Amino acid sequence: MHTDDKLYSLDDAIKLDRRQIRELHKNYGNASLTGMLALLGFDKHFVRARDVSVWDSEGKEYLDFLGAYGALNLGHNHPAVLAALEKVREMPNLLQASLNPLAGALAHNLALLTPGGLQRCFFGNSGAEAVEGALKLARIATGREEIIYCRDSFHGKTFGALSVTGRTKYQEPFKPLLPGCAAVPFGDLKALEKALRPGRAAAFIVEPVQGEGGIILPPPGYLSGARELCTRHGALFIADEIQTGFGRTGHLFACEAEQVEPDVICLAKSLGGGVMPVGAFITTDAIWKKAYGSMEKALLHTSTFGGNTLAAAAALAALEVITGENLAARARENGAYFLEKLKGLQEMFPLLKEVRGRGLMIGLEFNQPGGLADKASFGLAGKLAGEYMGSLVAGELLNDHGIITAYTLNNPNVIRLEPPLTVTRAQIDRVLAALQDILTKHKGFLSMAAGGVKTVFKSLTGK
Repeated sequence: MHTDDKLYSLDDAIKLDRRQIRELHKNYGNASLTGMLALLGFDKHFVRARDVSVWDSEGKEYLDFLGAYGALNLGHNHPAVLAALEKVREMPNLLQASLNPLAGALAHNLALLTPGGLQRCFFGNSGAEAVEGALKLARIATGREEIIYCRDSFHGKTFGALSVTGRTKYQEPFKPLLPGCAAVPFGDLKALEKALRPGRAAAFIVEPVQGEGGIILPPPGYLSGARELCTRHGALFIADEIQTGFGRTGHLFACEAEQVEPDVICLAKSLGGGVMPVGAFITTDAIWKKAYGSMEKALLHTSTFGGNTLAAAAALAALEVITGENLAARARENGAYFLEKLKGLQEMFPLLKEVRGRGLMIGLEFNQPGGLADKASFGLAGKLAGEYMGSLVAGELLNDHGIITAYTLNNPNVIRLEPPLTVTRAQIDRVLAALQDILTKHKGFLSMAAGGVKTVFKSLTGK
């Protein structure tokens, strides 16, 4: 249903208020998602951002501890990245009848920074596209069909990436998916060996730390053991470092914690400096040559916008900042401080079930209702808590304390804390104080839910 017949200019769009933005998304976008965000107060009109801070149209400052799911390792609008885009503004951005010098330089830098003998880069526009490319690479390079992945994993929602994403909720409506994909439990080397033993697997794809699964760390030795099993059974080891890469976990790449050298790494999110969409997969020279190492095969996998000038410029600047400022070490140090303080809150408040993470990739899991409250509701309280506790905590952090977080997609009972790696101790302390206030006020799900009703009423009425 069209509410007006005008075309909006950029200037018009910039001037839209919160109500107008909500109506546009309601009428022309995802109406159900718009309604859900509005109920939680997650439809605020943000007009300015720098580093860890964003400001709404009323001038209120918020701390972004969501960090665009790991895409903002450098924070919002890093000046070095914006300056890089300005430097190349007169260069051709898309020109397929040539070799882009910036894309070549970026491929070189990534080959130097990534572990082991990774050398050949393919550039796309997103993490899901990087995964799609890695899956295709595995099949053509090995001549095999099967892909092994982990339960509770998340690799994207495009068709191939969804086929190796380990949550039924996202897969079921789109079945049949890509054939030959099999799930094993994360952290279980025996199950992985059993899946690899028949010798039909082209690859095993794994997140070094499961992000959307609820910030799940692997058991010690799991990644190195999986690497050895893949080598033994002739399958490629694909490390999905889309969320964990570029310093997030305290290492430049999370697989380096166990000195693992993958056959393929998938990258995206913070590679674009938080400004441009950039995705990439990187593999060895030998694997690339098996897949695309002839003129006949050179055009089997391409991307129109992959490696464009603006994206490559942003990525080059991002890598310079990440390495020059040693953001991985900062994430390791501040992450250790944050985790220690959060575990102190866990000891004080029963509602906080578990604190886990590595570097500045942290998950908080909450206890479920039990006893009389759950029995009185015939189990409904427990079911609702499992689906909505994370969003209620995130809503209170946002609306009462000015802190942006969100729950993890595969485990909505967990909220994630993934601030920019530039975050300060003072900003971390502000989040700790906010969490302590919430945990002091609320002893369980029913109390949180009552607070959520107040938030909804305030969001709808402004009172």
